[in-house]
Amino acid sequence: MGELKPLLTAEALIERALAYCDWAVAKGLLAIRSHVDTSDPRLLAVDALLEVQRRVAPYLDLQLVAFPQDGVLRAPGGVENLKRALDKGVHVVGGIPHFERTMAEGAESVRILCEIAAGRGLPVDMHCDESDDPLSRHIETLAFEAQRLGLQGRVTGSHCTSMHSMDNYYASKLLPLIAESGVSVIANPLINITLQGRHDSYPKRRGMTRVPELMDSGVNVAFGHDCVMDPWYGLGSGDMLEVAHMGVHVAQMTSQAGIRQCFEAVTTNAAKLMHLQGYGLAPGCDASFVLLQARDPVEAIRLRAARLKVFRRGRLLAETPPATGALHLDGRPAQVDFMPARAGSH
Repeated sequence: MGELKPLLTAEALIERALAYCDWAVAKGLLAIRSHVDTSDPRLLAVDALLEVQRRVAPYLDLQLVAFPQDGVLRAPGGVENLKRALDKGVHVVGGIPHFERTMAEGAESVRILCEIAAGRGLPVDMHCDESDDPLSRHIETLAFEAQRLGLQGRVTGSHCTSMHSMDNYYASKLLPLIAESGVSVIANPLINITLQGRHDSYPKRRGMTRVPELMDSGVNVAFGHDCVMDPWYGLGSGDMLEVAHMGVHVAQMTSQAGIRQCFEAVTTNAAKLMHLQGYGLAPGCDASFVLLQARDPVEAIRLRAARLKVFRRGRLLAETPPATGALHLDGRPAQVDFMPARAGSH
C-alpha cells in the first residue's frame, strides 16, 4: 500500500469507490462503513471519499472513519491530519494501536483518539489487535477508555484477531470487560483467515476472533467484508452473504441457531453498531429491505441467495433475476429447484 499511495489520484479513487457502491447496492447493501486513510497529509483519499459520500447519499448511507493507516503517533502529523479529516466532515474516529512503535504508544494512541471522539461527540471504530500476537491487548484499553469517557454503545473494535491466540484464562477476564464497556466487535471472516496465521507452518491458526464466545458474553458482534480487490485481498464482491457463509465455517457456528446468529451479524447487529435509524421490518421503519430468493436465514446463507429486489425507503434500487439451472439430462426435470420442498411442506 505504501508503494501505491504516491500514485493515487482523486479521480481514480472516486471512480473505483463509486463502482464498488454500485456492486454493493446490487448485493443488497444499503449502508457501508469504510475507513479512509488520513496518514497522507494531502488528505487526498478523504476528499475523494467525501465526494463519493455526497454522490451516493440519495441511495446509500456511507459512513467514513478517519483512519491513520500508518499510526496516529508513528506517522508525522498523524493527530493533526486526523483532526483535519474530522473538520472536513468525516464522522467516525479510527485508529490502529498495534501499528504504533510500542505497546505503550499503542495504548496512548487509544486514549488520545477516544478523547478526541468524546470531545466531538463522535463514535469510534478502531482497528484493534489485528495480529497473531497474544500479547497485543489494545482491546482491553479500548474497553477501559469507553467506560472512562462515557462512550458506551459508541465504540467498536474491528478485527481483534489477537484474541484468537490469547490464553483462555486472560480471555475469560477480557470478554466480560468488553461486554461491560458496551464495545461492539467486528470480525472480518474473509480477510482474517487470509492475513492471519501467515507466519505459521502447521498447524495454522484460523485467526478470526472468538465470535461465539463474544456473543455468549453479551457483546454485539458484526461481520464486515473489509477488503475488496486491494493490496491485502484480490477477491471480494461486496456480498455480505458470502461473508456470513465464511463466518459460519470459520467460527464453526454450524448449528441452526449459530447460522442464524451469523445472519444477524451482517444485518441487525451491524445496524446496531452503525446506529442506523429506521432499520428493520416493523411499522414505523423506513421501508428499506432486501427480498432474497430464500425461505429463511439458513437458506439465505447456504445458497448465498439471489437479491431479487432491493428497496430503500420504498424505492426500488436494484433487482436480480431468480437463480435457476437448466438441465439437459434424459428423464430429469428441465430445471433445478435451488429451494427444494422440505419434509412435511406442500
